[in-house]
Amino acid sequence: MASPDDVPPPDAGTWTEAAREGELWEGGMFGVVLGGTEVLLIKLDGEVRAYDNRCPHQRTPLDRGWIEDGTLTCSGHMWEFDVLSGQGVVPRDCALVSYPVRIEDGTIWVAVPG
Repeated sequence: MASPDDVPPPDAGTWTEAAREGELWEGGMFGVVLGGTEVLLIKLDGEVRAYDNRCPHQRTPLDRGWIEDGTLTCSGHMWEFDVLSGQGVVPRDCALVSYPVRIEDGTIWVAVPG
């Protein structure tokens, strides 16, 4: 029986295999396409997060940016986001679109729309 943590919210989508956990290094990130959705995977402080791989500003791919001190910087116009929450740092009135993540038997699964 699935626990409440294993079940995505009703509108979250379908659990899709994204990567092997060993492929995502601590402090690292990379983009994947899951069911037509561009997803950014990030690992920081042992936590794996999944976000839409487009900056909310001008849709620049976020995997072209960089992570420093827990902040993801978009390469397009230097917008910054807190890696663990997705909340905007500069500017503060924006946020990344996040997707639920679970890790099962060394595999990263992401619930994507679809």
